[in-house]
Amino acid sequence: MRKITLDIETTSATPGRVDPRAMELALIGIHDSKTDSYDSFVQEDLPRLWSVLEDADVLIGYNSDHFDIPILNKYYPGDLSVIKSIDLLSSIRESLGRRLKLDSVAQATLGRKKTGSGLDSVRWWNEGDKEKVRAYCLEDVKITKEIYEYALAHGQLKYMDFNEKKSIPIDTSLWETGGRTTMNHTLSF
Repeated sequence: MRKITLDIETTSATPGRVDPRAMELALIGIHDSKTDSYDSFVQEDLPRLWSVLEDADVLIGYNSDHFDIPILNKYYPGDLSVIKSIDLLSSIRESLGRRLKLDSVAQATLGRKKTGSGLDSVRWWNEGDKEKVRAYCLEDVKITKEIYEYALAHGQLKYMDFNEKKSIPIDTSLWETGGRTTMNHTLSF
């Protein structure tokens, strides 16, 4: 099963409720289970990314169904939502009844915090520090991948709640089932 763990960074941030249609992609970071490697792509590199995503059995992210994939779909000539998706935040919301920040889950589950925030990333991007954004994004990909693997192995995740570590059950029974989805490819055959 080819799993692509992904995270995107944007060029701007909007206060309050986020509308992905109003956001522009700065870069996307991925981990590809087929090659066990990390990579990143800016807008000009997206044609190279499409063949990787089209060959994926599953896309894994944190709030990816409502943020990352809709933003990527603005650039993709098809519909990436037809690829099976595991949105860890959706799984957490289904179990707990509310959203949790990735940082809270990372700290409690993995014992480490994120290296910044989305607002930091926007600031770094606008200051021209694209390498700092790339490093931050790839670290978020790594954290997301490790949280996915932890949930798969233990059937639960941990989170911080007012300085108290708590556990929540996560149903992973369907995460690694299912076959490939038929989709239009951007590659010429």
